[in-house]
Amino acid sequence: MEAQQGHSKACCNVPPAVSKGYNEKGNYINLNGMQCYATGPSNATSAILIIYDIFGFSPQAIQGADILAHADSSHQYQVFMPDFFLGKPLPHSDFPPDTDEKKKRVGDFFAGPASPPDTVKKVPELLKEIEKQATGIKKWGSLGMCWGGKIVSLTAQPGTSFSAVAEVHPAMVDPADARGIKVPLCMLASGDEDADAVKEFGKTLSVENHIETFSDQIHGWMAARGDLENEKVKKEYERGYQVLLDFYHKHL
Repeated sequence: MEAQQGHSKACCNVPPAVSKGYNEKGNYINLNGMQCYATGPSNATSAILIIYDIFGFSPQAIQGADILAHADSSHQYQVFMPDFFLGKPLPHSDFPPDTDEKKKRVGDFFAGPASPPDTVKKVPELLKEIEKQATGIKKWGSLGMCWGGKIVSLTAQPGTSFSAVAEVHPAMVDPADARGIKVPLCMLASGDEDADAVKEFGKTLSVENHIETFSDQIHGWMAARGDLENEKVKKEYERGYQVLLDFYHKHL
């Protein structure tokens, strides 16, 4: 597994991931009726918005948020993960969509609660609402998981509020999105993504970037589909978050 762009060694140590029964470190705040997981020290001046995957809040995603917030005591972040699906994510039982019924439900989900254009419109107001409750934030980064990766690409275009963005096992990778991205980007792909699309996306970017493929990992290994009881997955989950921390430390 080789990085497609040069990148420095991660500058801090991610703690061992908890395989089962993770106890979250943060709490939930209300953003005009939308629940949001919030973690990290209130005096941190850099913040990260996490846009989760289609399965919503998961122990793996929440643990990832806590890692980003707390792993390096010398450079911590306030991290926020809004519940875009308002408590109704896609059921795990609908994935993979291998029947006509499942395909319809997944299609309806992406046309409704998970519509990328509708979600993109919500992001600026969510940032404003968070800043009302968490004062002192001077810089924003973002992280998109699977479906959230598409939202990150679309919110990193001209006029973006973010100073650095990242995508892990991104869905709907489109090199056309890369042309308009205006801030440094990190993309960690799995072996399941379209390798040609990922490569072309990286070639099309005009900003500083780190594109890396974890070829032996499945789509979702750093979020809801990551089997942290598997030692290989757990190790690569930890390494993925270490790469993200190194990237954010450099740009936030």
